[in-house]
Amino acid sequence: MYKHILIATDDSELARKGLEHGLALAKPLGAKVTVLTVSAPLRPELASAARQQIDEFIKDRITSIEQRASENGVTVDLEHEIDVSPAAAIVRLAKLKGCDLIVMSSHGRRGIQKVVLGSQTSEVLASTTIPALVIR
Repeated sequence: MYKHILIATDDSELARKGLEHGLALAKPLGAKVTVLTVSAPLRPELASAARQQIDEFIKDRITSIEQRASENGVTVDLEHEIDVSPAAAIVRLAKLKGCDLIVMSSHGRRGIQKVVLGSQTSEVLASTTIPALVIR
């Protein structure tokens, strides 16, 4: 059914649920998996001071993802993008990699909370034609 799944994660507890669902789905399907994390660009005055901390954080995140994938018996390609819009990065990479399913998590906020806080998941759903599985 699905041959290439893109799993978007920010390493939050909720996003880890999405990662687990995506990996569990990929195994029986024999689907290829790309896991994407997106970071906001740093202001120039912070870039050099924070670079080492960011690199260590991303290395830890990647190690954790690889471990979960291994425990699920799934091989993953790991991607990290820097973009002001995580949703745009998710949609762009899914198209670029030829993914046929996007898996991501959502807090399920509604009303004014959604307007104030925004929703990357809503933006992905509104801007892609690729099927998406949203985990709550």
